[in-house]
Amino acid sequence: MSFEVLACQLMHFGPHATMSDRMTGVVRVRIREQFQGNVTEYGLDLPVRADCGKVPHEQVRTALLTHAAHQLNKLKARLSAPRPAAAE
Repeated sequence: MSFEVLACQLMHFGPHATMSDRMTGVVRVRIREQFQGNVTEYGLDLPVRADCGKVPHEQVRTALLTHAAHQLNKLKARLSAPRPAAAE
Protein backbone atom coordinates (compact mmCIF):
# COMPACT_ATOMS: atom_id res chain seq x y z
CA MET A 1 0.00 0.00 0.00
CA SER A 2 1.32 3.43 -0.87
CA PHE A 3 0.12 6.67 0.62
CA GLU A 4 1.23 9.95 -0.95
CA VAL A 5 0.33 13.54 -0.06
CA LEU A 6 -0.10 15.49 -3.31
CA ALA A 7 -1.03 18.94 -1.99
CA CYS A 8 -1.64 20.70 1.29
CA GLN A 9 -3.37 24.09 1.61
CA LEU A 10 -4.49 26.13 4.60
CA MET A 11 -8.06 27.10 3.72
CA HIS A 12 -8.85 29.47 6.59
CA PHE A 13 -7.88 30.19 10.17
CA GLY A 14 -8.83 32.47 13.02
CA PRO A 15 -8.92 32.82 16.78
CA HIS A 16 -10.75 30.24 18.85
CA ALA A 17 -14.14 31.39 20.13
CA THR A 18 -13.41 30.93 23.83
CA MET A 19 -9.67 30.25 24.26
CA SER A 20 -7.68 33.45 23.74
CA ASP A 21 -4.29 31.83 22.98
CA ARG A 22 -5.60 29.21 20.55
CA MET A 23 -5.90 29.53 16.76
CA THR A 24 -8.03 27.12 14.73
CA GLY A 25 -8.37 26.45 11.03
CA VAL A 26 -8.90 23.93 8.26
CA VAL A 27 -6.22 22.39 6.04
CA ARG A 28 -7.28 20.78 2.75
CA VAL A 29 -5.10 17.82 1.74
CA ARG A 30 -5.08 15.88 -1.56
CA ILE A 31 -3.99 12.24 -1.14
CA ARG A 32 -3.17 9.46 -3.59
CA GLU A 33 -3.43 5.94 -2.27
CA GLN A 34 -2.58 2.69 -4.03
CA PHE A 35 -3.95 -0.56 -2.66
CA GLN A 36 -4.04 -3.91 -4.49
CA GLY A 37 -3.57 -2.26 -7.86
CA ASN A 38 -6.28 0.36 -7.38
CA VAL A 39 -5.24 4.01 -7.31
CA THR A 40 -7.53 6.40 -5.47
CA GLU A 41 -7.19 10.16 -5.11
CA TYR A 42 -9.25 11.98 -2.54
CA GLY A 43 -9.34 15.12 -0.47
CA LEU A 44 -9.47 15.56 3.28
CA ASP A 45 -10.39 18.67 5.24
CA LEU A 46 -8.43 18.44 8.49
CA PRO A 47 -9.44 20.62 11.44
CA VAL A 48 -6.25 22.01 13.00
CA ARG A 49 -5.37 24.04 16.07
CA ALA A 50 -2.34 25.67 17.61
CA ASP A 51 -1.73 27.28 20.99
CA CYS A 52 0.53 30.06 19.79
CA GLY A 53 -0.91 33.24 21.29
CA LYS A 54 -0.45 36.62 19.61
CA VAL A 55 2.17 36.04 16.90
CA PRO A 56 2.50 37.11 13.23
CA HIS A 57 0.22 35.27 10.81
CA GLU A 58 3.19 33.53 9.12
CA GLN A 59 3.97 31.77 12.41
CA VAL A 60 0.30 30.86 12.87
CA ARG A 61 0.22 29.35 9.36
CA THR A 62 3.37 27.36 10.09
CA ALA A 63 1.96 26.07 13.41
CA LEU A 64 -1.33 25.02 11.82
CA LEU A 65 0.36 23.28 8.87
CA THR A 66 2.68 21.52 11.34
CA HIS A 67 -0.35 20.20 13.21
CA ALA A 68 -1.80 18.93 9.90
CA ALA A 69 1.53 17.21 9.07
CA HIS A 70 1.48 15.52 12.47
CA GLN A 71 -2.07 14.24 11.83
CA LEU A 72 -1.08 12.96 8.36
CA ASN A 73 1.99 11.16 9.76
CA LYS A 74 -0.23 9.37 12.29
CA LEU A 75 -2.67 8.41 9.52
CA LYS A 76 0.14 7.16 7.27
CA ALA A 77 1.66 5.09 10.10
CA ARG A 78 -1.71 3.52 10.84
CA LEU A 79 -2.38 2.67 7.19
CA SER A 80 1.09 1.30 6.47
CA ALA A 81 1.42 -0.83 9.62
CA PRO A 82 1.58 -4.56 8.85
CA ARG A 83 -1.73 -6.27 9.41
CA PRO A 84 -1.80 -9.53 11.33
CA ALA A 85 -2.37 -12.61 9.20
CA ALA A 86 -4.85 -15.27 10.20
CA ALA A 87 -3.28 -18.39 11.67
CA GLU A 88 -3.98 -21.66 9.93
